[in-house]
Amino acid sequence: MNLATALAQAAEKHAQKPAIYWGDQEFTFADVWNQSLQLAALLHSRFGVQPGDRIGLWLKNCPEFVPSLFGILLADAVVVPINNFLKPDEVNHLLADAGIDLIITDASTHEALPKLTAARPTLRAWQVEEFVGFTSRESAAPKGLREPCARESDLAVIIYASGTTGRAKGAMLSHGNLLSNVDSCRIVLEAAATDRFVVLLPMFHSFMLTVGILLPTLVGGSMLLIKSLHPPKNILLEIMHRQPTILPAVPSFFRTLAGVPLPPGFPLRLCICGGAPLPLEILREFNAKMPIPLIEGYGLSEASPVVSINPIHGPTREGSIGVPITNVEVSVQSENGECLADGATGEICVRGPNVMLGYWNQPDETARAIRDGWLLTGDVGHRDPSGFFYITDRKKDMLLVNGINVYPREVEEVLYRFPGVKEAAVIGVPDHRKGEQPLAFVAAKEGVELIEKALLQFVRERLADYKVPRRVVFLPALPRNATGKVLKTALRQHAAAS
Repeated sequence: MNLATALAQAAEKHAQKPAIYWGDQEFTFADVWNQSLQLAALLHSRFGVQPGDRIGLWLKNCPEFVPSLFGILLADAVVVPINNFLKPDEVNHLLADAGIDLIITDASTHEALPKLTAARPTLRAWQVEEFVGFTSRESAAPKGLREPCARESDLAVIIYASGTTGRAKGAMLSHGNLLSNVDSCRIVLEAAATDRFVVLLPMFHSFMLTVGILLPTLVGGSMLLIKSLHPPKNILLEIMHRQPTILPAVPSFFRTLAGVPLPPGFPLRLCICGGAPLPLEILREFNAKMPIPLIEGYGLSEASPVVSINPIHGPTREGSIGVPITNVEVSVQSENGECLADGATGEICVRGPNVMLGYWNQPDETARAIRDGWLLTGDVGHRDPSGFFYITDRKKDMLLVNGINVYPREVEEVLYRFPGVKEAAVIGVPDHRKGEQPLAFVAAKEGVELIEKALLQFVRERLADYKVPRRVVFLPALPRNATGKVLKTALRQHAAAS
């Protein structure tokens, strides 16, 4: 069994059922299957793709994302979803690290492609607009297409996130990792062919990959791809029109939804919050106004990504990430790997068939992340006597902006490149819409006067917009301890007091 054969089974069983809703368009399971076959054949015939080749998938949310994903898998190649908010310099690093010589993209990246090919001359790009197969309803399988032969242990997807050192790390997820996580989610969410999932978060994100794409597809459900997120009433209109049942999203969206009057006959049966911690304020506001449950879960790309969730029929615990999903173990461990008792604070660790193979080309990072079969998440928390887990802090300095990882070191490195910057440090500060926002502290070289607007523009030209600090606080010098390490605790206190 692999992800491609799992799609084949779903397509055979649900051939004429809508798999994707996109505005006024509908794509059946047969459409998705045929489109995936067409793309796999194109990858072989035009580009000579071989098993194990890494192929970049750089698309905004669109129906073509799904057959592109499965077409790559049908070719026994490896999917590397690329964050469509990244700038060319950031994308170039991923292409070089993963050894990607082919990316699937769309016309919106036209201006960026010359910059990518200049840095990587071997790179070829294919735009989905070129391929008539995405609108074809032909059922004949392309000639010469070999059967997918990937095993469950074979690499299927590499999910990249910025490393704590500023270097991106690619979590290697096998077919088995993802199939296991999908099946566990199917069980705990009671997902079935009658369910329709709202997809409004970025499809490159591991949360959407598993819960928004693979889960509905492999259980024979449907995806409602939201065309426009603004204004919020557009989403409500789509929901009322297409009658979806499950909505996965990040905390900021649920705050928005709680403030919008619901029309009669609202169809959702379940809302799932992932991608970032759910503030109690938002949970209570939502529960006070909405007749449907909002349950918080927890995951990380290295775990395919879902780890735990509050039971959909209760009991639930405010502020808790819930209990481990089926076939996944969670423990709280000390620095030396000892499993701690209930109530004791330590590192949240995960074990199960969903845990990644390791980091692409980074054996040292893999060794640091996996200890005796346990994935060390870097999150600190505890378990209560009833088995519910809580996260109280992060071991690293990572922050989450709209559910997307931002590592301060990466932003700091860019700040240091600005002429006149002597010291720079970035922390996360709470933001009621985005969860967190980067805040920069900068000290200038002697005799230099820095201008905040110019500094932020410099960063914006080099990093994705969500990584750009909300503002810059200028200090004579950054606070440091006796060994010279910047005291970010002091910076957080400064931010809270200002």
